[in-house]
Amino acid sequence: MLSKTEFKCLFDTHFDRIRRFVFYRCGDMDMASDVAQDVFLRIWEKRDRWNGGLAKPEPLLCKMANDAYVSICRKASCRMNFEQSVAAEYDYEASPEDRMMFEELAAAYAETLAQMPETQRTVFLMSREDGMKYREIAECLHISVKTVEKRMTASLQFLRTRLFE
Repeated sequence: MLSKTEFKCLFDTHFDRIRRFVFYRCGDMDMASDVAQDVFLRIWEKRDRWNGGLAKPEPLLCKMANDAYVSICRKASCRMNFEQSVAAEYDYEASPEDRMMFEELAAAYAETLAQMPETQRTVFLMSREDGMKYREIAECLHISVKTVEKRMTASLQFLRTRLFE
């Protein structure tokens, strides 16, 4: 178990090194700070499993930072490819009718999300908006993966019945 003082010492000792490590890879200090903060946030969240006897934590921290950075790059690449394919597929100006239909659908979606029970909405948004896996959602909410699956199924059914009735 990692105590607050041990975590503070770990953070103070290694944060700047991890941030520089990521900065050298991406060239963006803001992104480097975000990734370094994310690494330490993950350590804090899993502090009960942290092996306090780890003599040299820097290799583990660098590995975690590298994995987080690669994940961000992969998501950005996927998003960019999708946006380019959509732009190429729909290379026309949307008609006023299309815009109005889109705005109505967006409003109905937002209203339906607001009506959805909080437990279902939380799982749905963590999965669809944040891109989290069911296992990650379960860990974050301290529930089982089966519960996440059931809530996700219920939220999708809720959306189907409300939006397409």
